[in-house]
Order: sequence, then structure tokens, then C-alpha cells
Amino acid sequence: MSRVTVKAHIEAMQIAHVVHLLRPFHGGGKREIVSRPKCHAFDTGFVTFEKGWDTIRADDRGLLWEHLVLDSLRFHYADEDIYYWQDKSRREIDFVIRRGRDRVDVVECKINPDRLVAAPVEAFRALYPAGDNYVVSPAVKTPTPLRRGKLVFKAVNTRDFPL
Repeated sequence: MSRVTVKAHIEAMQIAHVVHLLRPFHGGGKREIVSRPKCHAFDTGFVTFEKGWDTIRADDRGLLWEHLVLDSLRFHYADEDIYYWQDKSRREIDFVIRRGRDRVDVVECKINPDRLVAAPVEAFRALYPAGDNYVVSPAVKTPTPLRRGKLVFKAVNTRDFPL
């Protein structure tokens, strides 16, 4: 298919709320990804079909959980305030929420919050220090602080987020 045809199909799926293109967050860092949107789908049946999955493996649950968290975020925040972040070293943050001119929150999605890796958030916070850090997990029953090195995350489930 041509680029124009692909773009038209994606736009139609966006209008139908089947997919959402998430823009990368950037603030001038020379090593940040600035123009590559990330496509999220909201129909888990569509996602599993597109991926060719016959069964959902444990590794696949994380991707589906990320889509569900984004759906929840979009219910509470304007689309233009929700981003993802990635740098050229391939460190990535699931979601960044713009809260104000100089404040951004970080949201990491984990089925198991104990598997949280802080290195991407550390790199991000070196550039953008102001804001809260969250890990959203279905395993969290009540909001709890979670420390990784110098960073503190608020571990929450989708009922307790956004705060």
C-alpha cells in the first residue's frame, strides 16, 4: 500500500476510536525521539488478530495492559496532554502526562510492579525533574510508594489513578 493509503486507513481508524496515535514527548533534548508516533489499539481482539496470536502468553499481557491504561488515561486527560517518551538509546517511558509548563508525570505500566526498571525514568528525570512517577498495575490493591534507587514511584491500580 502507498503511504497515502496507509495514512487514510489510520485516520479512519482514529475517527472510529479503534486506534490512537501517541506523540513523543520532547523538550529539546538532542537525544530524544521527536517525530515518530506510537500506535495503540483499543480492541484487544483486533490487537491479538493483528499480532497473529492464537493464545495470549504471559509476555503479551504487558502490551495489552498498556493499551488498557492508555484508555483510562484518555478518559481523564486531553489527548494533547498524553505522550510517550523515548531517546535514541531506546530508553522508553510508557506515558508522560503534561501537568503544566514545567511539570510532567511519568506513568509506567507493569503487570507485576516488582519488574519496574528505573533507568529510563532516571534518564527522563535528568532532563525533566518536576513531576510525579507512577507505576500502574492490576496487582496493586492499595496505593503504595515504591522506591527504585533515588526515585520514588506511586504504585497504583487503574481505580486509584489518575490522582
